[in-house]
Amino acid sequence: MAAKKPLPDRVQLKGLDSLFGIDQEQTGQVLDVPIRELFPFQNHPFKVLDDEKMAQTVESVRENGILVPIMVRNRPEGGYEVISGHRRKHAAEIVGLETVPVIIRDLTDDEAVIAMVDANLQREEILPSEKAFAYKMKMDALKHRGKKSDDATCSQVGNKLKTASSVGEAAGDSKNQVYRYIRLTELLPDLLNMVDSKTIKINPAVELSFITPNEQFLLMEVMKEDNVVPSLSQAQQIKKLSQEKRCTKEALHALLAVASIKERNVVIKHEIIMQYFPAEASDAEIESLIVRLLDDYRKKHGGV
Repeated sequence: MAAKKPLPDRVQLKGLDSLFGIDQEQTGQVLDVPIRELFPFQNHPFKVLDDEKMAQTVESVRENGILVPIMVRNRPEGGYEVISGHRRKHAAEIVGLETVPVIIRDLTDDEAVIAMVDANLQREEILPSEKAFAYKMKMDALKHRGKKSDDATCSQVGNKLKTASSVGEAAGDSKNQVYRYIRLTELLPDLLNMVDSKTIKINPAVELSFITPNEQFLLMEVMKEDNVVPSLSQAQQIKKLSQEKRCTKEALHALLAVASIKERNVVIKHEIIMQYFPAEASDAEIESLIVRLLDDYRKKHGGV
């Protein structure tokens, strides 16, 4: 790893230590740096979207500047890697700022991952995909950092469970929830996008994460062709098909088509129905006649 470049003179910022929980004398410096010298965190799992919240951030930066410095660390190849503050950086770019305030941290790769995840998990709204990859990155960092200090007599399973509990603690998730979110990283991007958009619920998505990428691709084709979305029970059956090596496109069509028929709910407007009945006809009389007509239709069309 290349030697770190010398840091510019420190710019004091009152109250920053308590904000980040940092001892500046040991680990941090605050200064203004050219925005062109800031680079995104490698494999950053949190999306920077030009949505309504970003518009609010842009307006705040335009009026007040960046009030909370962006947390960064030195890059061996020059410039700084953003640990926390990708949205603020993007807003500053939109506004046209040439420099932004940063706090420089001296962190290892694993420490940087943990700091990046913990800082971003404090956001109010986090997509399932963001949490999934963030948890995975932090889990890997904690396991990697703890390898050298693990006691040879300790149970690997016990250590893993403690790590999962630690990962979810900051966001209020149990170790089981952490594992469930991490399973989502096994989904193809298009399926994971459906989870983010709430087209597919998280519980069925976890079950679908156990089928192969090719089977996931076939499933997406069937979903599009049949205009259906797997329920939890269907996802569990699809997982079983995969385990039995029977998860073909035909099998998926058959499985999802049955539920699709059961869940159809055709509604005929009241004014349309009443065009064919006298005003004094009772609900029972109307229902009875409709059923008889449907029965005649079925008989005429070969039992369809």
